[in-house]
Amino acid sequence: MTQINKLTGIGDIQSGDLLAFWDTSEGDPRKGSVSLLMSFMQANLTLTDAGAVPKFETQYAAPSATGFSVQVTDTDDNTHLILTPVAGYAAGTLTLPTSTNCVDKQEFLFNCTQDITALTISGNGAVLSGIASPLAVTAGDYFRLKYDLPGNTWYRVG
Repeated sequence: MTQINKLTGIGDIQSGDLLAFWDTSEGDPRKGSVSLLMSFMQANLTLTDAGAVPKFETQYAAPSATGFSVQVTDTDDNTHLILTPVAGYAAGTLTLPTSTNCVDKQEFLFNCTQDITALTISGNGAVLSGIASPLAVTAGDYFRLKYDLPGNTWYRVG
């Protein structure tokens, strides 16, 4: 076993094992259990699963004429818009959520089942980066945007 300052190492930790702490309110060393440390961490840390799949609210729109306009649900939720136009159209407009309602790292996923010659995308108060507007969309096209709050910008990320 490895020794640090003449302490013997342990193979595993139990919730009742004791740890040394410096108590700032009393100005001296104190002991506390591993379970006490765990309770403190659970109450004070926000942990996310790095491999977790972000949750998306699905929105559907089926425009029936050229010149259509679709407003993405104006919330701070991640949104997956499935656009199923009745036919291919010359023009349409897609309006993203109002920038004042967006949150940092919010995502927008877009899928389209028909050709659209000129899809205009409105950032609705936010800047668009990495995506042309108007955008030529072919059947099966998709893209993903992520919102950056400090820059008030939707970035194309896929």
